[in-house]
Amino acid sequence: MPTRPTWLSHDGRINLEQQRKRAKALLQHLKNGAAPDGLSLISRGPSFASPTLSDAQWLIARELGFSSWPKLKAHVDAVEFAARHPDFEASDEARTVHWRCGNDIAHSLQLAGFKGSFQMLTDPLCMGPVQDLPAEAYRALRGQFISQAFGMAVGDTTRRLDDEYTHLKLLGSADHSVLWCEADAYDQLFLIRALAGLERLPPKLELIEVDRVPGIQRFIGIGQLAPDVLAWLWPQRRPVDEEALLLARQAWLAYCDASPVALAKLAHSPHDALPFLAPALLRQLQELPGVRDGLSLTERLALQVINEAGSMPFARVFAELMGKREPLPFLGDIMFHAMLRPLIDTPHPLLIESEGHLEWPRRLLTITELGKQVLSGAAYWLEHATHERWVGGICIRSGQPHWGIDQQALPVWCESFSDS
Repeated sequence: MPTRPTWLSHDGRINLEQQRKRAKALLQHLKNGAAPDGLSLISRGPSFASPTLSDAQWLIARELGFSSWPKLKAHVDAVEFAARHPDFEASDEARTVHWRCGNDIAHSLQLAGFKGSFQMLTDPLCMGPVQDLPAEAYRALRGQFISQAFGMAVGDTTRRLDDEYTHLKLLGSADHSVLWCEADAYDQLFLIRALAGLERLPPKLELIEVDRVPGIQRFIGIGQLAPDVLAWLWPQRRPVDEEALLLARQAWLAYCDASPVALAKLAHSPHDALPFLAPALLRQLQELPGVRDGLSLTERLALQVINEAGSMPFARVFAELMGKREPLPFLGDIMFHAMLRPLIDTPHPLLIESEGHLEWPRRLLTITELGKQVLSGAAYWLEHATHERWVGGICIRSGQPHWGIDQQALPVWCESFSDS
């Protein structure tokens, strides 16, 4: 099954001594009137006519996401304290179960001093058909999709799903469970799936949610964090309440619906109980066909990258997308590869894949003339596509009326291609 991204490098730890040295070097640049471009863009606070070391430290702190140097130092001290006192910060118990939508933090939790067990649900709910079905039919549906999308044996996929969902049922009776989530659609869909399956709140269910970590300019996911930073996150957990449970049930049913109307209503409204849910649902809505070109946002961004480069290896397209262009990264590399196959494996492709003897990450992608026309809005992708596509419970078939999304991220029913 697909895994969380593994190409991330920044783990959230900040070396204060290194930043002090950077500040001293920056001070000399400021005195010479030659601050690096990235830092000069935020030099709007203090006057730098006669720069001081404090000015340089303030700029470094701002670059790392802090409002001041003392706050940067306080954060570093807090993380170092968590590392020195894992039994104090990571105060879980052997009965605690840590839940995650992948195995990316399993080893780091152990290194940080956590004592509880680890469970995961790897079902990539942001892809393929997701419908409100009885348990056996639901698992069969998801197993078939995962097998086809990722080239896995149906039996292996089904056994893994059965095992994971059987463990998930125990969430309702566990003494103490903690859900580790970030703000993207992959995690937030896992969160509402887990909560929606509960008949009632268990004795102690807690949630750790994070959309940014100080010192990381582009936070992608919890899996990139060092063990001591996970320990620093631990005290920030909060209990899951009835309001969150009811919201999750509502959101799950909306996501499974064949119409995006209810989902869009949730996506365009803030929710205090689950504050990251609406942006994630909004991003998922953008996987519906755009009314101008018939592309999902992921497809559109990928075509833009390749069109600008001429030709580019699969892996570099993914890195460019996740590192710079994707507004709310939620895909692993294998998931991205599966999403682009329908643009390649069709009689009228938008992309040509070359260097087929290489592993797929190294194969070159080149945009076709039709791809350029679709990207410009001169052609509509669903007039040429051959693959069925799903966004939750919404099915999009080529040549048939379908749901689309407009520039305000509002759903539009397209009776014919002229509506687009």
